[in-house]
Amino acid sequence: MKKKFPGAALLILCAFIASQLFVSLSLFGYNKVYGTIGIVSAAILAIVLILIYVIFSKNSIRYFTKMNNHLENSAAEYINTLPAPIVVIEKSGRIVWFNSTFSEKICPDMDIYDTDFGDCTNVDVKDLIKDGSVVCRINDSVYNIMYEEFPKDDVTFLIAYFRDETSYYKLKKEAEEAHPNVVIMTIDTYDEIMQNAKESEKAIAAVEIEQLIEKFMSSTNGFVKKISPNTFYAVIEHRHLEDKIRGKFKILDMAREIKIAGKYSLTLSIGVGKGASSLAESEKIARQCLEMALGRGGDQAVLKTENGFRFFGGVSKGVEKMSRTKTRIIANAMQDIILNSGKVFIMGHRFGDLDSVGAACGLAGALKLMGKDAHIVVDRSKNLAVNLIEAVEAHTEQGLFITPSAALQSMTDNDLLIIVDIHNKDFIESRELYDMSRQVIVIDHHRKTVNYIDNAVIFYHEPYASSASEMVTELIQYFRFTGDEKLPSYCAEALLAGIMLDTKSFIMRTGARTFEAAAFLKKLGADTVAVKLLFSSSFDSYRSKTEIVSSARIHNRCAVATADIKCSDIRIVAPQAADELLNITDVDASFVIYKTNNVANISARSLGAINVQVIMEKLGGGGHQTMAAAQLKDTSLNKAAELLLKAIDSREEELENQS
Repeated sequence: MKKKFPGAALLILCAFIASQLFVSLSLFGYNKVYGTIGIVSAAILAIVLILIYVIFSKNSIRYFTKMNNHLENSAAEYINTLPAPIVVIEKSGRIVWFNSTFSEKICPDMDIYDTDFGDCTNVDVKDLIKDGSVVCRINDSVYNIMYEEFPKDDVTFLIAYFRDETSYYKLKKEAEEAHPNVVIMTIDTYDEIMQNAKESEKAIAAVEIEQLIEKFMSSTNGFVKKISPNTFYAVIEHRHLEDKIRGKFKILDMAREIKIAGKYSLTLSIGVGKGASSLAESEKIARQCLEMALGRGGDQAVLKTENGFRFFGGVSKGVEKMSRTKTRIIANAMQDIILNSGKVFIMGHRFGDLDSVGAACGLAGALKLMGKDAHIVVDRSKNLAVNLIEAVEAHTEQGLFITPSAALQSMTDNDLLIIVDIHNKDFIESRELYDMSRQVIVIDHHRKTVNYIDNAVIFYHEPYASSASEMVTELIQYFRFTGDEKLPSYCAEALLAGIMLDTKSFIMRTGARTFEAAAFLKKLGADTVAVKLLFSSSFDSYRSKTEIVSSARIHNRCAVATADIKCSDIRIVAPQAADELLNITDVDASFVIYKTNNVANISARSLGAINVQVIMEKLGGGGHQTMAAAQLKDTSLNKAAELLLKAIDSREEELENQS
């Protein structure tokens, strides 16, 4: 091993020689000869010292260069053997270097020199640079890819590090799949079905129901608890709930196979509390979904999503409730609120029809008997029952019907707003009046939609009822009036007109309570001939209706007509044409498409075999199983027809998959 000349010793020697030279000159004085010899000796010594230093410096440089190379090789060897994949790429994505772990775990059996980074990882370098890190799945492993920039000779390289997070994501997935969800199941109209059944039949039904629920839960590791004769609470893990969702809740079809006394079919309503952070929140969501299912007539499962609700089932008709206990309770509560309020404003939906206006007129007549100041809010320029409004005005003083703007100016905090024949905020006559109201009562029979009024002090909603006019007629029978006065005959005729409109003259959606309500109105003096005249139309309207009917085409047992005609009362003619199309043989549903301004409107009717409400909901509309509608903004008639046919076919495919 070569000995190295220490730098410190060199400096000390130079200082010693300089000091000796200075001492010699001082002792002997300056002599030309000695002085010259001293200077030459010092110069020679200096040159020797410089040569020694240069030689030493070269050895040092070689030493440090050797050490640096050794360290670089050691670092490269260390990086190459790291258990984490590492790769060096250009900003363009070309791979310039990688360690052995990258080759083994990311790109096995592949020559990856000078290849694109995305070909190996399916990760775009631009996305990596933009986000700073990217999570991706490669060869059954999950990696979090991070990078650092490394400039070298005017070229910037990216050093990408792969952190294996497979265990973390596996644990996370396991936790998500094991997350518990509350599911509430209830038997629709249980009391109504069981009240006429024998005790033995009730026992058999109870056993079949519990066996059905147990079979539903058998494919899960959850549990179910019966909290009442018709209500069950279940807790199901997320993984098993997803299986039930993919299966479209087959339990709904199985429940309909259970017959009470051999004739009454059972139906279930299910509320699913999916996606909650806690069991308490899941139970709350499940209750909301169950309320939505019951509000839509039952026989369906409802799942809340980020964009609203998702529905399964709903193929059965709503079962009429024979008990009027709820109606009596609602009537008493309504009357207390009405008597403690100031003015009362009654409002229906936009483009009001005989049912919404008729229900409002009947309710206003009852409030007058209570001594209350009532006003009906209508926009006559956008109303389909102007003839009814004029007929009622002929028997009442001015001020009963007012415009939405007039109502806004006169409403106070103590006033009450009653909304009839609609529960959706988006379709009421005046949204501004609703927002201004401190107290709201809702009376409606349409199947529940997503954007329903959720702040009503009383929400009287019965999807089994034929019409809002029927519901108001029943309420009036339980109101307590001061004196012996009865509801005026013109109000009874308005209510009867509303019932006849929605039942197609007692053909569709008609139950025993519908006829009882009509009989009560007849006792009050309703003239059926006067009611019939409210449905009459002009010759031009009748001709337009026949043109629409003649243009219809049949698609999957559905009659679809496009009303590309000029007609001033197209909003009245189109639904009438849809009703006429149901008279054609082998037609289970009818759809009439017509244009108003830049909106394509669809009026849908059915005899019950096809649920037109579900079809209209696919287009953003809603309604009943036998009567529904939708509006498509900025859509041509041809485009609307195309979307309608797709919705019909989509519904048919869903039914085939469920069967």
